[in-house]
Amino acid sequence: MILVADSGSSKTDWVLASDKQTPVKFSTGGLNPYFLTEKEIIKIIQEQAPVMVNHFPLIEEIYFFGAGCSSPDKREVVSNALSQLFPRAFISVDSDLLGSAYATCGHRKGLVCVLGTGSNISYFNGEEVDAGKHGLGYILGDEGSGTWFGKTLITQYLYDTMPAEVSTLFKAAFPISKNDVIENVYLKGAGNSYLASFARFLTDIQHTAYGKALLREGLLEFINVNIKSYTQYPEYTCHFVGSIAYFFREELKALCEESGVNAGKIIRQPIDELVSFIVSRNQIQAGE
Repeated sequence: MILVADSGSSKTDWVLASDKQTPVKFSTGGLNPYFLTEKEIIKIIQEQAPVMVNHFPLIEEIYFFGAGCSSPDKREVVSNALSQLFPRAFISVDSDLLGSAYATCGHRKGLVCVLGTGSNISYFNGEEVDAGKHGLGYILGDEGSGTWFGKTLITQYLYDTMPAEVSTLFKAAFPISKNDVIENVYLKGAGNSYLASFARFLTDIQHTAYGKALLREGLLEFINVNIKSYTQYPEYTCHFVGSIAYFFREELKALCEESGVNAGKIIRQPIDELVSFIVSRNQIQAGE
């Protein structure tokens, strides 16, 4: 039995797969090692994934792809946590970008973009992703992400620079105060996820002039800052993964066409395609 995980900062999608039973899907909170310790990761898994806990003895291989897992030391945090729970299992930990590349590109070359709670981009050469210079996190980067949109919305709301009718809708959807925001962003953990939670408001206003302008600004900033930093971007297919990309895919595809970007797959969650890729690859390697 193998266990595959695709983890963002807000949520982790898991799939238990074997030849003898239908895949079992479940979710837990995000397991980003930049925000969580080994003990916290273990606690989340034990408390939020009873299905997985019940299968501990049967799991032989674990493939974990997560946000925050691009550096060896952060991958080690996740690997150590999983090793304590699964001492006999083979464990592989890698970045969410590689998981997204497997899910969208397969073995083909291309640009892989993550547009969810956070944002990132990488070039995939068919085997591995290039580390690149992006992925600076929600304070320095995350252009066009849920965090970027949420931060913009809450800032304009608190500064009272939103159109009056939009501000009224926002207040009804989020009855919060300035002190609430400051406490959640600066004093509590996972400020990025908190800010990204406001991005769902975009679906309520996406057809207003304000909503259209904001979507255009954020998505174009991602395209200009991230995609166009690759000088050969017109030569590659550019795939997108994540909730922002998926829910606003029509706007994204239109802006890609306008910008000369060859948009490919746009999927919300890569977990199903990722599991298929891992299972197929393992069968090929085993000579089946």
